[in-house]
Formats: sequence, C-alpha cells, structure tokens
Amino acid sequence: MLPLQLDPLCRGATRQSQPGLPMPRMYTWTKRLSFATIALSIASPALAHHVMGGATPVTFGQGFLSGLAHPVIGLDHLAVVVAVGCLAAAHRAGAGLIGGFVLAMILGVAAHVRGVNLVANEILLAGAVVVLGVAIQFRGMLGTAVMIVLFIAAGLLSGYALGESITGAQPAPLSAYFVGLAVVQLALTLVVMWLAQRFAAQATAGDAMNVRLVGLAVMGVGLTVLVMQTVLGT
Repeated sequence: MLPLQLDPLCRGATRQSQPGLPMPRMYTWTKRLSFATIALSIASPALAHHVMGGATPVTFGQGFLSGLAHPVIGLDHLAVVVAVGCLAAAHRAGAGLIGGFVLAMILGVAAHVRGVNLVANEILLAGAVVVLGVAIQFRGMLGTAVMIVLFIAAGLLSGYALGESITGAQPAPLSAYFVGLAVVQLALTLVVMWLAQRFAAQATAGDAMNVRLVGLAVMGVGLTVLVMQTVLGT
C-alpha cells in the first residue's frame, strides 16, 4: 500500500513521512519569505521615512511616536534591524554589538540634525543592506572586529537617513525622538537575536537554511532599493 502524502500543513503526518526534514518550520519561513517578496512590490511609499505625513514633529508625543515608528515604516531600515539581530545571534557579545549599532544610529541621526552633508546616503544605505544580507550567509566565519565595522557603518547610514524627518524640530520632540528610536531599535534587534539563537540551539539543517533565506530576503530588499534609487530615481 502506497504511503499517504499529506499537505505540509498537516504537521504530524508530514513528520512521519519525512522525519529528517523539519517541514512545518520550513513551510512557515517560506510563507514569510513570500510575504517579504510581496512587500517589495509596495515598498515605495514606505521608504519615505516620514510618520507625521511629512511634517516635523512639534510635541514630545509626536517626537516619541516618530522615533518608535521610523525604523519599521521603511523596508530598508527594517531589513537592517533583522540582519543585525541575525548576525548578533552568532556571537557571544551579541547584546553589546547591538548596543553599539543603536548608538551608531543615534549618532547618525545627530549628524544629520547638526547639518552634516552625506552625499548619496540612500544609495550607500541600500549597499549596506546588501552587504548585511551577504554577511548572514557567512555569519559563522565573521570575527567580532568585522561585525563591529558592519554594525557601526549600518547604524550611521540608517540613522543619517532617518534624521531627515526630525531635522529642524525643537529640543522637546527631538529628545523624545531619540528616546523612541533607541527603545524600538533595541527591542526589535534583541527579539530577532533571541529568535535566531533559538533556531541555532536546535541545530538542524533546516534551521541553517531558514537563516540563509532571511539573508537572501535582506539582500533582495537592498537590491530593490538600489534599483529604485539609481535606475528609477525614486
């Protein structure tokens, strides 16, 4: 009698028919990767880096909400956060590396606010996203020094781009923006690091492939933004 082949959603039957392959988890990650691909097609409006409809925050609350939202409304910035969390998970000093990344991002925002002019920052940021995606593929071979350089560069470039929306704000909303930005960046990257460490602790071939798929999605985001900036001019 031929073995019954069930859909991957049927977790128990799938595990019995293919005990060596963690299909449910791979299925979940495949869906997430597909969602990321769909999101790329509608990413253009989200890359504007503005929460308040393009207006500069004028109150403490507006500044705080802008700081919380900015890193997640831009797909390129969100890709940086995900990549940093995945890479930090491969190092014992992961929490410290994340702290350095967040500090570099705050310094990048401050540089923009202070009037520092960085030419082609969006293109440089997109290139950094691609590099981070490639780095995820080789995360086990990267030393701490390399990670520090990557995180500082990504933090500065991402922060500088975000600083556009808060430039010209008064001290109160500006201070609130820094607080909100630091809180959400720390929270998101630490959560991603924790999730990546959980997968690594189970140490299966499927888990390794899952992390590489995340890296490919990050690379896809960076390449998409590069095309938008250099070819389409958006």
